[in-house]
Amino acid sequence: MGISPEGYVPRVVDAEVEECLATYGAVEICGTKWCGKTWTSRRHGESIIHIDEGQNLAMAQADPRAALAGATPHVIDEWQLAPRIWDTVRHAVDDAAGKRGLWILTGSSTPKKGEVKHSGAGRIGRVRMLPMSLFESGDSTGEVSLDGLFEGDFERATCEMDAERLLGACARGGWPAVRDLAPSRALRVARNYLGATLSQGVPARGGNEDVARRLVRSLARNLGQPTTNKVLLRDMFGTEGDAASIAERTVSDYLALLEALYVLQPVRGWAPPARSPKRFQTKERRYLADPSLAVATLQMNERSLRRDWQTFGLVFENLCVRDLLVYARALPDAAEDPVHYYRDDSGLEADAIVEQADGRWAAVEFKLGEDKVDDAAKHLLRMERKLTSNERARTQPPEFLAVVVGLARQAYRREDGVYVIPIGCLGP
Repeated sequence: MGISPEGYVPRVVDAEVEECLATYGAVEICGTKWCGKTWTSRRHGESIIHIDEGQNLAMAQADPRAALAGATPHVIDEWQLAPRIWDTVRHAVDDAAGKRGLWILTGSSTPKKGEVKHSGAGRIGRVRMLPMSLFESGDSTGEVSLDGLFEGDFERATCEMDAERLLGACARGGWPAVRDLAPSRALRVARNYLGATLSQGVPARGGNEDVARRLVRSLARNLGQPTTNKVLLRDMFGTEGDAASIAERTVSDYLALLEALYVLQPVRGWAPPARSPKRFQTKERRYLADPSLAVATLQMNERSLRRDWQTFGLVFENLCVRDLLVYARALPDAAEDPVHYYRDDSGLEADAIVEQADGRWAAVEFKLGEDKVDDAAKHLLRMERKLTSNERARTQPPEFLAVVVGLARQAYRREDGVYVIPIGCLGP
């Protein structure tokens, strides 16, 4: 490609970008700032304009069509700074008489409500990017494929993951620019990211930096928990007088703001019947876009994580969710929202449910150490029995059950059929 960056490290979403370019007139690549969107766009593009560079923003605001000029696929980087570009691209796609793969739009936040008039449905495909998974950064062999597990394809595998390497991966995060740095130095990127987002991104959307900062800290302390807004509010302000002036609805607004900035990664609940109202009634579990953001927010590093095994476990779970989202979105029959969690009224649960658009599903538990594998496997099997024993519910059996382990080196299938998979072996 004409503007492909030298030294580009392939990303799992590359195949999805290519498919969207062959399907739509334009493609939006959105996601967390600094996760590699621009480089991936350049990998697939022939020309580029950076809206945040020089006089380009003023030009795009005055004449959005000027930003569309260039050899195709033409990349429009940080398009959301001039939201009129979106509708201009949509109209240009209509005028292109069925031509595909003309523009690639990248953005690290969604525009405010009302700034874009049309959804772009049918004209603009959408690809969501996250920071690098362990497979992309070279910290996982990828020998155990998520897609392969759904197809019944599994072979024993080994990896070299140990506590020091896993701690480093959590602290370093999946930021492409620092994958070769020591964790302590790379952690600066996560701190800078948070600082820039809270001091610039939040106020730019009408939010209060202090309220957003308190909320991010509360989310980091409650990773993966279906915490109510009331609990978050109490955690943010305690018994301070300010708490009375911040309504629960305001917390909802700030959660939506952080999600629009791609800082927050919500995981929704799951119920087997696709039309079950429980899918929409269960509280979200919330994670940050990258485990390093949790480490930075809690003012920790790989050494302090080693001393706090409970927090290490929560940060590891955040890492697993990030990686599973990357891999699940790459499945050939991926659902639009492919990763959920399961918890029923009796307390029976699974950390993750991976669901495909054709209804196939799998249940996964995350455990930091191998000492918890037996209990996790028993919980998964009990959940399977409960869900599939009710003939009236007509729940199809899972394609597989798996325990993803942080500190393990052997991937194997237990006698009860449950897979044990080190995170250092898992891939797309």
